[in-house]
Amino acid sequence: MRFPFTKAGWPGLLCLFALTACEKNQPAKSNAASAAPPRQVQTARAELRPMERGLQVVGTLAAREEATIAAQVAGQLEKNYVEIGDRVKTGQELALIDTTSYEALANVSAANLARANASAANAAQNLKRVQDLQKDKIASFSDLDAAVAEAGRTRSEVKAAEANDAVTRLNLERSRVRAPFDGSVAERIASAGDYLAIGTPIVRLVQTDPLRLRLEVPERDSVTVRVGQTVRVTVEGDTNIYRGLLARIAPAIREANRMLEVEADVPNPGGLRAGLFVRARIVLNANEETVSVPARALIVFAGIEKVVIAKDGKATEKMVATGRRDGDWVEIVSGLSPGETVVLDPAGIRTGQSLVIAPSASGATAAVTNAAR
Repeated sequence: MRFPFTKAGWPGLLCLFALTACEKNQPAKSNAASAAPPRQVQTARAELRPMERGLQVVGTLAAREEATIAAQVAGQLEKNYVEIGDRVKTGQELALIDTTSYEALANVSAANLARANASAANAAQNLKRVQDLQKDKIASFSDLDAAVAEAGRTRSEVKAAEANDAVTRLNLERSRVRAPFDGSVAERIASAGDYLAIGTPIVRLVQTDPLRLRLEVPERDSVTVRVGQTVRVTVEGDTNIYRGLLARIAPAIREANRMLEVEADVPNPGGLRAGLFVRARIVLNANEETVSVPARALIVFAGIEKVVIAKDGKATEKMVATGRRDGDWVEIVSGLSPGETVVLDPAGIRTGQSLVIAPSASGATAAVTNAAR
């Protein structure tokens, strides 16, 4: 029989040869695996194990509170008690602004208030005396009107003196610049001798314990984050792992980058600083059960992941997809069911090869021994 070896007929002829070769090689491979000597192996069962499910994000540490302390009264800065890096407590004096002048003004206003009170007391006594005399027809109505007017005037003077005294005492208090919260001095802006107008900055304070961790969560993961979730933080060049809690979640996703801003409070043992770039892991579920096998059971070649199943004394390769890792265990996302027996260290084992099940390795679940000879 002759074939027309035309140019158009070559592709079909090549396909025919290829199919013939595959059909001949397939039984050969199967026969080779069956003919191979039994392999003694250790096995473990795929099992449901709790694994942590988390979300990797990046962010920046910021001061929990930050404030630039400015002069609330005008005057010359007498003293600045703090330097950069100093830790201060709420209410601690940071600086003094012309306290001598403000103390003098406070003393004057206190004296004026005392005199106004004395005048008001005398006017009240005089009014009572005139009222008594008027009842006895001794004092005239004009005398009574004059006494009432005097009493009213002195009471008004007392109120004005009280208001002035309150202002001067407030200014005296404000001349002693105090820390509004516990924190550290980030910047010392004004020095003794500087004249300060109202609003002139003196020092900048930051609160660094706890620190405020600002994170951005992609829109697709935004529904998984909740207030109260644990956050683990690592910093470049620092081997420590810092922990905090998710404390605040923005009510809306940013339209510009489709990210959700969240914040966590991270206790600062002393090694963290505001402004650091960090990597963080938000723990979404600390104990999520998932199908897992020992990492020793996994074969990875050219990006393909597979395991070898031991069933009825024979080896069978199975393609799998992996996920998280937890120590010596790896999550199997697809391709394997709980209870299936996998071979440990399966390199070189081929589908169809006979297996002799040896006692299980330490930490692995023993499989039922089923040897094929």
